[in-house]
Amino acid sequence: MSQIVAIGESERLRGFKLAGVDVIAADDSASAHAAWSALAGDVALVILTPAARAALAAEELDRLGRRLWVELPQ
Repeated sequence: MSQIVAIGESERLRGFKLAGVDVIAADDSASAHAAWSALAGDVALVILTPAARAALAAEELDRLGRRLWVELPQ
């Protein structure tokens, strides 16, 4: 079964955790990169906060093929 993961500032993602989404706290650029690199193969959708999205280069986001990602609005 495919998984949904949210990456970014924990305060912004608190509600997703209540909904059963796996939340990976990433309060800076280095932790956003580490979280993205450590995603399991069964992750199909990644929800990113604007700060996490800004930390990840477009090439990095596009490199994982069929994985879908979305950026939360400001």
